[in-house]
Amino acid sequence: MIPVLIAGLAVDTRSQPVVILKPLDDEVGRGRILPIWIGGLEAAAIVAGLNEVSPPRPLTLDLMRDVIQSLDAEVERIEVTRLEEGTFFAEITLDTPGGERVLDARPSDAIGLSLRTGTTIWVAEEVLDRAGIVMEQDVDEEAEVAAFSEFLEHVDPEDFQG
Repeated sequence: MIPVLIAGLAVDTRSQPVVILKPLDDEVGRGRILPIWIGGLEAAAIVAGLNEVSPPRPLTLDLMRDVIQSLDAEVERIEVTRLEEGTFFAEITLDTPGGERVLDARPSDAIGLSLRTGTTIWVAEEVLDRAGIVMEQDVDEEAEVAAFSEFLEHVDPEDFQG
């Protein structure tokens, strides 16, 4: 498992939101990025978490965090575990008074929850190997963003199907 950070959110040419993960140890302009296509509502929830927005009423992921905390549990780990037929899978590991519990989750929900709990996101190396995009070395940030935008114009989520 490789620890990652959210490098950004983008929209592809079909107006489909994409969350972009990047290994923590990779330098800007080097290494790999992992695009995961998500829904519009999930993107809005991630943006709210990134911007630390506190809505007047709890959103679903805020409620999830509050329920977990009220049960004296905590989110121990968020993992993007596998890629099957173009679909990413994730797990949320909880540390509860009754022991460790692992829950199946959509990556978008797991990522959004990680932002609300301060939990590190991990990606299976096999997932990065299959769906990660290698960034060219020695490019500046503007060139990196331009190159990724160009990539999004020509890529289709089906390209990542196994």
